[in-house]
Amino acid sequence: MNWLKEKNSDYHGLLHRHHIHYQGVKNLSTTLTELGIEYKIVQRFDFDLDLINWADVVISAGGDGTFLSAASKIKNRNKPLIGINTDPARSEGHLCLPKKKTQDLPSIQETFNKIISGDFRWKWRQRIRITMSGKYENDDPIELHDQQLQYPEHRFTEHVQEHELFHKGSSMPCKESRRVLPVLALNEVFMGESLSSRVSYYELMLDNAPRIKLKSSGITVCTGTGSSSWHFHINHVPQQSVKEILKLASKVAGCNPHTWNNAVVKEVTEKFNQSLWFDAEELKMAYTIRDPVMNSVFQIPNPRGCVKKLTVHSRMWDACLVVDGGSSFAFNDAAEATLEIHEEDALRTITLD
Repeated sequence: MNWLKEKNSDYHGLLHRHHIHYQGVKNLSTTLTELGIEYKIVQRFDFDLDLINWADVVISAGGDGTFLSAASKIKNRNKPLIGINTDPARSEGHLCLPKKKTQDLPSIQETFNKIISGDFRWKWRQRIRITMSGKYENDDPIELHDQQLQYPEHRFTEHVQEHELFHKGSSMPCKESRRVLPVLALNEVFMGESLSSRVSYYELMLDNAPRIKLKSSGITVCTGTGSSSWHFHINHVPQQSVKEILKLASKVAGCNPHTWNNAVVKEVTEKFNQSLWFDAEELKMAYTIRDPVMNSVFQIPNPRGCVKKLTVHSRMWDACLVVDGGSSFAFNDAAEATLEIHEEDALRTITLD
């Protein structure tokens, strides 16, 4: 408790949220018991392939982070995943069942009675398959919750060691060697320097277009599921920006600036921002080049767009490839990642709407 106080954390508030979460887990287990369903309750770090193979369906109890963690380990297209938001007041739970359907014991009971009776629709959320080649293709992922705030220069130290070994004559692996990473991205993939203040340098190939060299703050690639998350918050525009652009457009085109009243500005803003979202079942990815460097050397035709295949060749110093904000892979100079969506990689979920 004293340690939390030193961090200005609210011990009693944290304990209260803890009790709320476990009450949600208790409501879920009570419902499953009443329905005569055999189940096992495990912590996320004990969730493994043996349990996935044992279960007919996987239920995540938490928020979107718990759902993503479970989804990354489920490779079987026919193994459903259902998300229960155990603390709706603190978690949006966009990937979970609607809050009103699971907010207390009666609502959870009603919801699972509907599921048992087949009163739902299957939803197939597409996921990104990542094929890595180069020096880091066989690396195991680093879980960010194990790394963050503990060893802030861990990757830097590793890179210095790699640099020394390389110049002592160690050979690089054959570039033709390729490996499909053991995790699938449900939301998005980020590739860029681990230190956010350092510019990311890489080569990019969109579908079958020629490869181009870029500098930016990294690149994100998302599915339809992730289009309403990080992708949306990078690309959305506020009403203030739309108003200023429309005012400039009026001057350039010689139009009446009073045409763009607040109602029009609001409508244009909403329509643009909503256009950034696309359905989770669509077989496509959306990429965003974050804060691109644009000058006479580096030209970027389209800083964002949709593709079916994307390849990034790293020219970076201390970089990472991060899947759904959880699993991190080293992604330094000479590493190459190809991102694709395959229908057989889709995650099977349900919707009650």
